Amino acid sequence: MDIRSQVTAEEWETRVNLAATYRLVAQFGWSDLIFTHISARVPGGDHHFLINPYGMLFDEVTASSLVKIDLDGNKVMDSPFDINPAGFTIHSAIHAAREDAQCVLHVHSVNGIAVSAQRDGVLPLSQQSIFVLASLGYHDYEGVALNEAEKPRLVADLGDRHFLMLRNHGLLTVANNIPDAFLFMYLFETTCMIQVRAQAGGGELTHVPQPIIDGAMAQAAAVTRGAGGGLAWPGLLRRLDRVDPSYKG
Repeated sequence: MDIRSQVTAEEWETRVNLAATYRLVAQFGWSDLIFTHISARVPGGDHHFLINPYGMLFDEVTASSLVKIDLDGNKVMDSPFDINPAGFTIHSAIHAAREDAQCVLHVHSVNGIAVSAQRDGVLPLSQQSIFVLASLGYHDYEGVALNEAEKPRLVADLGDRHFLMLRNHGLLTVANNIPDAFLFMYLFETTCMIQVRAQAGGGELTHVPQPIIDGAMAQAAAVTRGAGGGLAWPGLLRRLDRVDPSYKG
């Protein structure tokens, strides 16, 4: 099936960037076989979004294989693939609640889960951590995300933030574009990796002062010249193209 000829140019661009994100998550070692999810809102006013075909490894996802569904989980374009019901619960809740949630990225990374199991959560130990702590919420574990009743609690715990730590479960980022959602997850996972390694060293840890955290968003805008994740995104796509450009298909 030629998906590209059936969708708008804007949707196709979103599909390519979302498929690239799946490939990058696989490259960076954050995937959990087939059991996590990244979604992106389809441009336009129909409240449709794209999510991974359930059963496909992240390094197999392509622009054409992404499944387009509505907020009730119904397919709005023919697809031979099903979707992860837990992925639908988490992602549909956030897309429905926040108009700015153009991309929702959720991973079960080893370092992220390790920190999510710590009572104090993310500690201000690194430069990366200040950007996370400036916009971080926590959501208590309620089991595999299959219960519709969990949705309002998940949305309330996220609020208007970009980062959500799902306790005993994993990491989630929300952004108004795909490159920012990926950059946020890179910062989130790197923060957790640094924390686990710093704690393993056994020495006394120093914390970044709160006033620096309070100014983190302004610092981030300055260092990226206001481009956010878009500054690194073309380079990340070139990296993918050198390895395997099939995500564009």
